[in-house]
Amino acid sequence: MRMAWLMLAPFVVAYLLFFLWPALQTVRLSFTDSGLTDTKGYVGLANYVQLIGDDDFWAALVQTAYFAVLTVVPLTALGLVMAMLVNRLTRARALVQAVFFLPYVLPVAVMTLIFGWLYHPVYGLVNAVLGGSRAWLNDVDWAMPSVALATIWWTVGFNVLLFVAGLGNIPAELYEAARLDGANRWEQFRYITWPQLKPTTSLVFMLQLIASVKIFSQPYILTGGGPFNTTRVVLQYMYEQGFTSQNAGYASAIACAFLLVVLMLALLQAALTWWRIRRASA
Repeated sequence: MRMAWLMLAPFVVAYLLFFLWPALQTVRLSFTDSGLTDTKGYVGLANYVQLIGDDDFWAALVQTAYFAVLTVVPLTALGLVMAMLVNRLTRARALVQAVFFLPYVLPVAVMTLIFGWLYHPVYGLVNAVLGGSRAWLNDVDWAMPSVALATIWWTVGFNVLLFVAGLGNIPAELYEAARLDGANRWEQFRYITWPQLKPTTSLVFMLQLIASVKIFSQPYILTGGGPFNTTRVVLQYMYEQGFTSQNAGYASAIACAFLLVVLMLALLQAALTWWRIRRASA
């Protein structure tokens, strides 16, 4: 028992110092009128009252939700389709899987640099293929979809790995029995693959949902939140309040409120998953 605690001690100390303590300090600061370098007096719920009436915060929350809608389902579905294609390969499977995963290991700065070139209105590859001169990242209607597309290309490889692992856990005997019974590929997917992959799909969906609502780097680097704040998400607005306006108390209130939103989404997904499992076993 003592050896187990000794092995856990480094993690526990790091967790307390670098996660729990900063989180508690953030909650404390959210009830103050603190700046970036100074801690001022207690103001109670004033920051949260201000947050409720802050149109910029709600607009950033809407843009965050819009980005999640553009990315969560496509990343989950595309990851499943690509994993099934990889799983059907008999040769070069590892190579193809590595090619799909390769973009995921790129730093976000490299990814945004690549897509900054691709979306360039004059010499970008996208306009060269489509035969236009649209400034994709400066277009009110296309800026956020462009950021979402870059994110999908960047992160889908991780989902492919998860789905390939899930497909590998499905017993081959199920497919052999289905083929003997005359089941076609669609029927095999509907009655074997999809039911067996539901836990993996729920995991991928949840991971993508949390990652999408925590979006910051891609729109901040590609568009700076523009044009006209149409790609400014919650974390960028929090950053601006804390480091540009030097209003740490209000930025902490934004962080706490956003944490509640993420927790509610996670609890909702967990409840839906539990309901589906209970319904299937009934």
